[in-house]
Amino acid sequence: MLSFLLMLAEAVAQALGYLEANHTAHLDKQVQITEIPAPTFHEGERAKFMAGEFRRVGLKDVEIDPQGNVLGWRPGASPDTLVVAAHLDISFEPGVNTKVRKEGKRWHAPGLADDSRGLACILGVAEALNHAKIETRRTLLFVANVGEEGLGDLNGVKYLFQQSRHKARLKAFISVDGINPARVVNAGTGVKRYRVTVRGPGGHSYGNFGRPNAAHAIGRMIARLASIEVPGTPRTTYNVGKIGGGTAVNAIAEEAWMEVDLRSEAPAELDRLELKMMEAMRLGAEVENKFRAASGQKVTAEAKLVGNRPAGVTAEGNALVQAALAAARKTGHQPSLTTSSTDSNLPISLGIPAITIGGGGRSDNAHSLDEWFEPEGAWRGPQTVLLTILNYDAI
Repeated sequence: MLSFLLMLAEAVAQALGYLEANHTAHLDKQVQITEIPAPTFHEGERAKFMAGEFRRVGLKDVEIDPQGNVLGWRPGASPDTLVVAAHLDISFEPGVNTKVRKEGKRWHAPGLADDSRGLACILGVAEALNHAKIETRRTLLFVANVGEEGLGDLNGVKYLFQQSRHKARLKAFISVDGINPARVVNAGTGVKRYRVTVRGPGGHSYGNFGRPNAAHAIGRMIARLASIEVPGTPRTTYNVGKIGGGTAVNAIAEEAWMEVDLRSEAPAELDRLELKMMEAMRLGAEVENKFRAASGQKVTAEAKLVGNRPAGVTAEGNALVQAALAAARKTGHQPSLTTSSTDSNLPISLGIPAITIGGGGRSDNAHSLDEWFEPEGAWRGPQTVLLTILNYDAI
């Protein structure tokens, strides 16, 4: 038994050393992934690339499932499966320039950290496990999933855990998303996203002045939303992220719309915020109609739920959470537990232990064209992921 433990310790040390020694190669892979554009609902080319990478690192039965997720297996002694995932999509529209620009220690590109770093990280972990010939008790399923960002609404992991033919085997989940390995996300922020559409009579901006204007109604709604007070604890937020509509500068808008993001750590607060948003929508339309009542015409408003991420918690005492905390300490971090909205929300809501941890390095300005990444010491990210897997597997 002692000799086996010594052999295992040597193998783990070898795997960790591999990740540090191959840091530059993994960064090159991160850049290569980044430069394949993958906006939400347009992840196909990056998925094909990742399928090839899964085969390159020795994963078995690689496939792209009907939802667009890339799956690759590393069989263990048990069919019970730990999923290790990173998301394919980036939070940008088609046509965005994803060419990486390097300026000294800081690199720039949309999606370079979120989540190309995660994708490169899980490839490195698979490589390191094979390099050190480490066999796990649990089967590992590596996944590059679609639909984490924006209106993707977690459609990749929803399919994986609720519809795929593998769902009964999936017993735990690690998402590699974000950068900081010390930040262990064990709680999912609840999110509801709405598209609010206002429709009205339209007309010429001068000749038909006095009719209710769909764009003006949206503006009234936004003004009311912007004045809503929300608690700092539990953290609760709202955002109007996109607006649009109208046909010409000299035409009364017949249709206008906005997309609204509502979040809270507490389901009850999210419900209250949702009601306030609905009230802002109703009153915005009512005020516009009242102001233009002499025209005898009205605007109407409707809200369509386009995203719903459930809230939940993987308890601090859960073996997977403890495995991640211990791994982060081993790689020189001071870990902390936190709440966020990630792919882990979905398995958590189903009672499946799930966490999200970072892929290493430093970054900021995610979801913007100014997203940047600093790669110094980034190998500690995949080292932490690898140790989390092995810590959990030993339990």
